[in-house]
Amino acid sequence: MSKIASIFDLETLARERLPSVLFDYIHGGSEQQLTLQRNLDDMRALALRQHSLRNVARRDTATTMAGDPARIPLAVGPTGLAGLMWPNGECEAARAAADYGVPYCLSTCSINSIEDVAEATGKPFWFQLYLMKAQRVNESLIRRADKANCSALVLTIDLHTQGKRWADEKEGLGVPPRLTPRNVLEMLTHPRWLAGMAGSKRHNFGNLEHEIEAGKSVGSLSKWIEEQFDPTFDLDTVRWVRKEWPRKLILKGVMHPDDARSALEVGADAIIVSNHGGRQLDSAPSSISVLPQIVEAVGSRIEVLFDGGIRTGGDIVKALGLGAHACLSGRACLYGLAAKGRDGVHCALELFEQELQDCMMLAGLSSVSEVPPGVVTAQPPLGARR
Repeated sequence: MSKIASIFDLETLARERLPSVLFDYIHGGSEQQLTLQRNLDDMRALALRQHSLRNVARRDTATTMAGDPARIPLAVGPTGLAGLMWPNGECEAARAAADYGVPYCLSTCSINSIEDVAEATGKPFWFQLYLMKAQRVNESLIRRADKANCSALVLTIDLHTQGKRWADEKEGLGVPPRLTPRNVLEMLTHPRWLAGMAGSKRHNFGNLEHEIEAGKSVGSLSKWIEEQFDPTFDLDTVRWVRKEWPRKLILKGVMHPDDARSALEVGADAIIVSNHGGRQLDSAPSSISVLPQIVEAVGSRIEVLFDGGIRTGGDIVKALGLGAHACLSGRACLYGLAAKGRDGVHCALELFEQELQDCMMLAGLSSVSEVPPGVVTAQPPLGARR
């Protein structure tokens, strides 16, 4: 491929470079993948009003996200196992985000640890927290994120159990991956990926391997994690995290106005409207279809961020036009990482910015902080049957 013109080109390169078991992990969703597809279909269904007789020679794309500066209204969202897509993948992605000037969010289920990323970047980043039944592990992760000077804690609220990802179960890709004859063969037939991974600092969950006695055993750690998702997670749980965490707190996985209002009640600084990239509840609505009612419920009293189906700069404008303050993109940036490492993440961010600039000019917009009502002229019906 001579020129990378879009995120979809990075997706193609990622598919070619990765063993299929890993590409399917980052590309797929839960069960029938209905929610995943709705995120894409409903975003594409939106129309943007073209307003031509305006001077758009000067445009402002800069904003802040949970207090952190962002060159464009986009953060690199948290994605598990990124360090299996490229050697030291989380460190490389964090460096790309820092260099580009956007926030980076590290997953609890990362290969590189909190400390690895802090050392690699020397700059504040966000840490996404999955709460475990083991309270001492939760307390340790929060302390470690604080010590690493993470500027925000992103608390995922939609993981009372892990969504069933049929392709992963068939291919033996658990959390973390299990070796089967099929995926071992796939790895051996991708020598570039395999040679690169041989030089990676870690091959297990860096944030968790020292938290339990059997953490250095992939099988034992996998079993432990699968038993740790907590069905008792509720608003009191969030109150406890708010008490323990001294900096910005962001709740990720808000899909209902009631949860948005609860986030206000417990003192969260921001929320992320997200259905986990279609990887949790299948048959859930798309993130973009519920965004307007959540914005209406909380107004400007809390920062509303958006995640789900962002593939172009125009998608960012659509989310802003429906009331989001800014967006996150996990899967698109992960395609870039899997395709070309740090350069691929930088390429993804550059594509988003170029497309954002073009969309703003064609829609008659001068600032991402001033996207007037009516820019988005159609939206998916809320709660409509597909």
